[in-house]
Amino acid sequence: MAGDSSDIPLHIPDAPHRPGDESEFADWPWKPEDLEMLEIDCSAEESSEHAIGLVRVLGDDNKASGKWNPELPTEDLKKGLEHMLRLRIFDDRMMKMQRTGKLSFYMRSFGEEAVAIAQTMALETQDWLFPTYRQPGAQFVRGRDMVSMICHCIGNEEDNVKGRQMPVHYTYKEGRFISVSSPVGTQFSQAVGVALASRYKELDEVTITWIGDGASAEGDYHYALNFAAIFKAPVILNIVNNQWAISTHSNFASGLQNFAIRGIPYGIPSIRVDGNDFLALFSVTRWARQRAARGLGPTHIEVLTYRAGAHSSSDDPSRYRPRDENEYWPGGDPIDRLKDHLISIGEWTEKDHDKLSEKLDNEVMAAYKEAVKFGDLANGPYPSSDAIFTEVYETPPWHLMEQWDEMKKWRED
Repeated sequence: MAGDSSDIPLHIPDAPHRPGDESEFADWPWKPEDLEMLEIDCSAEESSEHAIGLVRVLGDDNKASGKWNPELPTEDLKKGLEHMLRLRIFDDRMMKMQRTGKLSFYMRSFGEEAVAIAQTMALETQDWLFPTYRQPGAQFVRGRDMVSMICHCIGNEEDNVKGRQMPVHYTYKEGRFISVSSPVGTQFSQAVGVALASRYKELDEVTITWIGDGASAEGDYHYALNFAAIFKAPVILNIVNNQWAISTHSNFASGLQNFAIRGIPYGIPSIRVDGNDFLALFSVTRWARQRAARGLGPTHIEVLTYRAGAHSSSDDPSRYRPRDENEYWPGGDPIDRLKDHLISIGEWTEKDHDKLSEKLDNEVMAAYKEAVKFGDLANGPYPSSDAIFTEVYETPPWHLMEQWDEMKKWRED
């Protein structure tokens, strides 16, 4: 029957480009001068333009301008560039080690290095970090040693997680970097809880957390926004929209292709920011931190970026998108953009960059050689199996003690 709803097929979204297609992204219409700095006590509705638009500081020529320019000292910019370059070189080396059987698994942050590094640099050292697996760079900002990170990835006897987590699921107590969780999305609600605890204790602490575009389709995301809004939690809630949830495009997670505006109906000021613009990320995060510290509640941020590499060492993105698609992303490369900005203001050169790259590569290799002194993947030594039963209860209950004794007998036999 003509016009019958049974004739209308179910709509299934698809990625804009598939293998064999020519990659193409529209030029961004947004400029650094477009958006004014928001008042610190603005309402959710007053942030609408910033949710629909895009906060940028570095223009297409990588020169800084606009009201969101944080005007950071040159040394801070160089330190941010060093952290990002260190992470990229570290990732490249670790991936090569995984491919040669020296690590069991790995995940890179390729193309997203600015996200955690710029945002963590904008915080105070007492603030809490609830990351996903693509924010390891925050640990560099907080001072973690690469040897410790590699020991975790290998899973040797110096792994501070004691073999309880997959590689790249870091935790760093000294830096308030909470354990990465494989069940994606769980950290969003947890971060709100810690933020509320800080407020209850009247501590000068803010919590920041990140979630991917795909995981934002889960309930944890919405629970977190609702609680944060109602109780005015001092928390910064980031959706890192890198376009892909493994092989699933972001248009499966939102019919609007804008994640920032989701926060407005919850009553949370919301901003979309260029995730490959170090300066814009720093500025928006510092603003959100100031807001939270004044008791004005949460900020919801969409970090617009692109996952330039594979999801993990187990993934082959050429099976679901064009091989060169990342090269067409309008936001460019975060390291190149900050490097070019420093060159444009006369504070950096290509020679400086090459020298720094060589220095960092040597540091990474030296760290690996030091880490394997505590055990390698093939031969160990590995964390003790006793760690299965420790560090949960102060005094393990009887049924766990029975299991522990049984395991010891099995191990001895």
